Amino acid sequence: MRLILMGPPGVGKGTQAKKLAAVYEIPQISTGDILREAIVNDTPVGREAKEYMDAGRLVPDDVILNLMKETLGSEKCARGFILDGFPRTVPQATGLDAILVTLGIRLDAVLVLEVNEDIIVERLSNRRSCPECGAIYNLKTSPPAQDDTCDNCGAELVQRSDDQPETIKNRLKVYREETAPVIDYYAKKGMAKAIDASGSVSEVWEKLQSALSQK
Repeated sequence: MRLILMGPPGVGKGTQAKKLAAVYEIPQISTGDILREAIVNDTPVGREAKEYMDAGRLVPDDVILNLMKETLGSEKCARGFILDGFPRTVPQATGLDAILVTLGIRLDAVLVLEVNEDIIVERLSNRRSCPECGAIYNLKTSPPAQDDTCDNCGAELVQRSDDQPETIKNRLKVYREETAPVIDYYAKKGMAKAIDASGSVSEVWEKLQSALSQK
């Protein structure tokens, strides 16, 4: 199974990607992951990417695409993959198409998780995280046993700066501007499948499974 999973911040993309990865026994791939891996492994492309990052500059598309080609052509992706948060732009999407042609593989589906933005603002505004162990809570849907205290390690929970309502709205605006053209790109190719992600984790999972069974 070779998938692209798209959706705005707070839509539950990470949760569903982990479930897909476990069920289909395929890796979840993000640009951040492959950048860190290439830098740790000191590959030629990793060293090039590190130069940009050390200088505080965005890593160019051609470097990202070279990293993606290395990763998708590797043994760990032989059974398939889930691309999480990539491609972000139409040039990245066309570059990915070229990579897939070179590797002789094709995408099975582009799954687009969608939910009303008011729901996303509410979800993320109520999110709290543990600075010590990384556990994530939601004050409404999955609160800690004791207010502002992590169930796992007892540390005081915090609200991330990017989970403030105004910051969330700005992140959603950037997502719309960057990603809407990519969704249109795949829709014109008949590959984009919209998934209503407003329900529970299990309800959204059932919708994903249904969409994949119809591919």
